[in-house]
Amino acid sequence: MAGTALTAAPPGKRRIAALDALRGVAVIGIVPMNVIAFSMPANAYINPRVWGGTDALDTALWAISFVAVEDKFRALFAMMFGAGIAILLGKNQAHPLRSHYARMAVLLAIGLTHAVVLANNDVLRIYAVCGLLLPIAVNWPVKRLLWAAGLLIAGQLAVSGYYAWGWLDYWFQRAGGMPVSLLPTEVAERTYGAHPDTTAAALARGQQGLIERLEWRFSDPMLQVRFIVASVPSALASMLLGVAFWRNGLLAGEWEQRRAMCLARNCALASVPVLVALAWWSIFSGFDAIVTTANAIVLSAPFDVVLGVGYATLAMALFGGALKESPVTRLLAAAGRMALTNYIATSVIFAALFASWGLGLFGEVLRGPALLLGLVPIAAMLIWSPWWLARFRQGPMEWLWRSLASFSPLPFRKAAP
Repeated sequence: MAGTALTAAPPGKRRIAALDALRGVAVIGIVPMNVIAFSMPANAYINPRVWGGTDALDTALWAISFVAVEDKFRALFAMMFGAGIAILLGKNQAHPLRSHYARMAVLLAIGLTHAVVLANNDVLRIYAVCGLLLPIAVNWPVKRLLWAAGLLIAGQLAVSGYYAWGWLDYWFQRAGGMPVSLLPTEVAERTYGAHPDTTAAALARGQQGLIERLEWRFSDPMLQVRFIVASVPSALASMLLGVAFWRNGLLAGEWEQRRAMCLARNCALASVPVLVALAWWSIFSGFDAIVTTANAIVLSAPFDVVLGVGYATLAMALFGGALKESPVTRLLAAAGRMALTNYIATSVIFAALFASWGLGLFGEVLRGPALLLGLVPIAAMLIWSPWWLARFRQGPMEWLWRSLASFSPLPFRKAAP
């Protein structure tokens, strides 16, 4: 088994189940972080001290999420998007670029609508913007794609690190007992930490009615622009990696299992010890707003991407090897084929649970119960995806996206046998 390719099907001949299953893992892996964003004040996303405290359970759940989940699956989801664009642009079709840009325009509209109505941490609008740039690089040699991804990650780290270092230098001075002003600490607490005023404002926003929420989000159009611009470098880097790994055969299922497992192990060895050390530093600091934010947003970023690559290679090795015929692989592959539908549907479910126009559970649950509620959309997508695909050609959001981009409704139901 170790000396065989992960799947015997040549790329382009039929769907690669392992790749679909990996896409399913990516969309499921985003759920544990999104449930925190939907259920708690915004700063709790990176700092457990903001909501629920720092007892042993909350600290352990935060640490596991920081090391193994936070931004790793977002990077993996972006890799899948980049690989998907490479696959589509590689097909023999009339006017491929025109079709591609039409798809990106529709995806941007879907993402902006999703962000305004349901999830202000939506990634689709970022993917659409990055997707406009990908045709430039899609035919680059693999080595150039890898270098470009690395330079984007390094550039973002350099810029964000430049600003973060001033805050961290202040923290080191304060922690070392040097006389310093407490004003930067208060600013950090108000911006990223557990300041009562910030938490109260976040609770008030989370409990807004739908009309109030729409008015608030429409009141600052530049909020969308700032979010997209800040997120483009890391997302584009992950997409370039997805293109590279499709081009070099990993995501096409052409690597030997031993080679994929070796890369997965090396990625874990390069990233997990650093992420554990950063988690320990945050805990040791008492989840200081400066330290915890710098670790979550700046210092962990390149290692999040590396571990995301490790997850991709491990999943391809398992789903194309030992688990190739497993029911688990088939369920995940169905969820992956409906990734857009499942991503939007997850937000709909969370809105029904936490928004004021749903059950209104925002601010009513702690980290543990919130993560348990995250199992609801995961179970739902694993149940409805195979059922739906047995009857229809693609997910409803996938059909809408492609139909709008094609300026005509595509076939929906499967042909009768």
